[in-house]
Amino acid sequence: MLFKTFASTLMGVEATTITVEVNSGGVVPAGFNYYNMVGLPDSAIKEGFQRIEAAIKNISYKMLRLKLVINLAPADIRKEGSAYDLPIALGILAATGQMNGNELDKYIIMGELSLDGELREIRGALPIAIQAKREGFKGVILPLQNAKEAAIVEGIDIFGIKNLKEAVEFFDGVRDLIPLQINVNEIFLNNLDNYVVDFSDVKGQENIKKALEISAAGGHNVILIGPPGAGKTMLAKRLPTILPPMGLEEALETTKIYSVSGLLPSDQSLISTRPFRSPHHTISDVALVGGGSHPTPGEISLSHNGVLFLDELPEFKRTALEVLRQPMESRKVTISRAKISVDYPSDFMLISSMNPCPCGFYNHPEKECVCAVGTRKRYLNKISGPLLDRIDLHVEVTPVSYEELSKYEYTSETSADIRQRVLIAREIQRKRFENVKGVYNNSHMSSRMVRTTCQLDTDGTRILKMAMEKLKLSARAFDRILKVSRTIADLDNSKDIEARHLAQAINYRNLDREGWLG
Repeated sequence: MLFKTFASTLMGVEATTITVEVNSGGVVPAGFNYYNMVGLPDSAIKEGFQRIEAAIKNISYKMLRLKLVINLAPADIRKEGSAYDLPIALGILAATGQMNGNELDKYIIMGELSLDGELREIRGALPIAIQAKREGFKGVILPLQNAKEAAIVEGIDIFGIKNLKEAVEFFDGVRDLIPLQINVNEIFLNNLDNYVVDFSDVKGQENIKKALEISAAGGHNVILIGPPGAGKTMLAKRLPTILPPMGLEEALETTKIYSVSGLLPSDQSLISTRPFRSPHHTISDVALVGGGSHPTPGEISLSHNGVLFLDELPEFKRTALEVLRQPMESRKVTISRAKISVDYPSDFMLISSMNPCPCGFYNHPEKECVCAVGTRKRYLNKISGPLLDRIDLHVEVTPVSYEELSKYEYTSETSADIRQRVLIAREIQRKRFENVKGVYNNSHMSSRMVRTTCQLDTDGTRILKMAMEKLKLSARAFDRILKVSRTIADLDNSKDIEARHLAQAINYRNLDREGWLG
């Protein structure tokens, strides 16, 4: 007898439907192998047969010694992982006449089996449910732990089960399973602004807050330069709180990435706040950009629609930093292997921090730097010019004075106050670029768009020329200054870029200035 069940495999952040065909034949004598599995299964799937056999026996069914051929189609796609246990087990029970298999082909079925028949959670439940709905399946049957995540997809029945026996009884018609129903909008709205930090916690540093406001308003990358303890990390962690709230589509896209990575918290079915990722400086190239023998998302994709924070930027390996360049421009990363190529989204804001020198006290108002000029230059040269070219704002952070730190009744703007101005600026940009595909904020503008969108008057042209010559700014700073000045003008609700907007943008290019390190 031949029965088909359907499962899924993950290709990037998308799912592909896999047909599990189980055919049973004649009796096989004892001592001979009675099953064959084909269709490019990996070791985890092949070993799964031992789990399946034990699970079937432990729920009081029989593992008949009939010749079994199990085919995972399409046969040219490599299948990996243990989540095929459940569809294979149900296919075997149907093919050997121990359960009713007439409805098996109407569902996507996934789950890893324990030896006692219990189900363990799987990765990628959300993209699997999305693909099942797209292909017209009646429902998805998967472990109970993954049901809430998959139930975000409306228009398809999601059944969460605890064990193999529940699935068998469901298809035999002796058990009713109730599809899980959740209110996606309610979950989304309840967790939309669930941040534990706020800009009101920061004493002083008003000029740095303004720089981060500009960064959030235009989607600009930023680097904070200052001595240890000046508040660089504290400020960076609060950047997501002033970014525009995530839309439902953005939340679903971000959740898919965490789902396929197996990083979605067990108590959370939808990521509604913008991600903030802060990898350690010992991170490898593959962990940062993604990849591996079976490609998985890296930190830049886990930061999608959010913020990637690289603390102590010069301490990162040069090769790891260089892999950031292409994804920062294209807003996606392509992982290519001999037989597979997958795309992961990586539209993130980069915020980084660094000490100005190895000892950390260059330009400190009170402590003296002990580093030689050459040492400081070598330290900065750990960051390549092309990478700095993609960072719009270079902001010096100075320590907060004792007088400000000791104020018990210090009042500061909240993140909500700053975000309101950011939202107004973003709305201006949305209208500006509504007919331009793939451009949503000022940082996305191409050089050609900069020329048409960021036109200067006579005074502005004169100031920019003077800055380029006297401050010896590099040519790569030219477009960045214009983009940032356009964002400052948007925050000021000004149609034109005025001289004061341009002057402020020029002030944020410290690392381009000749002689900045002495």
